[in-house]
Amino acid sequence: MKLNRTTQRTVEILKLVSKNPDGITLDEICDKLQLPKTSGYDIVTTLAEMGMVNVARGQKQRYTIGLTAYRIGINYTNNLDFIGIIEPELKAFAREVGKTVFFGVRSDHEVVYICKAEPENPIITTATVGTKNPMYCTSLGKAILAFSDEETKQQVMNRIKYRKKTEQTILSREALEQELEKVQAKGYALDAREVEDHMECAGAPVFGPDGSVLGAISVSSLYKPTEDYEALGMLVREKAAQVSKILGYLPPKTSTNPAG
Repeated sequence: MKLNRTTQRTVEILKLVSKNPDGITLDEICDKLQLPKTSGYDIVTTLAEMGMVNVARGQKQRYTIGLTAYRIGINYTNNLDFIGIIEPELKAFAREVGKTVFFGVRSDHEVVYICKAEPENPIITTATVGTKNPMYCTSLGKAILAFSDEETKQQVMNRIKYRKKTEQTILSREALEQELEKVQAKGYALDAREVEDHMECAGAPVFGPDGSVLGAISVSSLYKPTEDYEALGMLVREKAAQVSKILGYLPPKTSTNPAG
């Protein structure tokens, strides 16, 4: 199927603008997308006229996402109600593994816990729905970050301030980058007692219909030297892949993506 070039460029511009909450100039848009300035100008002025982007006037005009685009996104979210789809899956998974299960999403450079499901006899976990934790030392955060697009990944890592929570906590960008490479290769992440000495967690990314990372699922467990956390990670990866497919994600057949 032949794609319409102007439509394709319009969508790419909207994606780029949405990733820059402080605004982005026409020159930056054209440079990043390798667009002729005349084509870029025609598209952004049309988008501005339709309310899809806002124009902040100054020394150089900067574009931010517009109210019309926001309303379209809200309608999509309301129609999908993906939290309503995820919650029963988490509850069933918590019963299956006998451990506490979370679903979290990225909020700037942190991960926020959106859903929590517990087995019949849950262990006490400090994380509750609505609380936040750093991305660099949680399995949820590392799973989300590892499979985010490169621009988002770099923006997040530029914001991180590393703080030692336990002897195992990652404390440098270099160590985090090495860790994320492992996560990409395995399809799941571990919090190897990096937040709390007595807790170990495994997490894996959940993808939306467009292939972007919606969030991640994790399983929390009291640390036991005898437990196979790599096996637990593979189990979480499998569940995250199932949830991704329920939400409409169709991985490329040749992909090694963990949701495949």
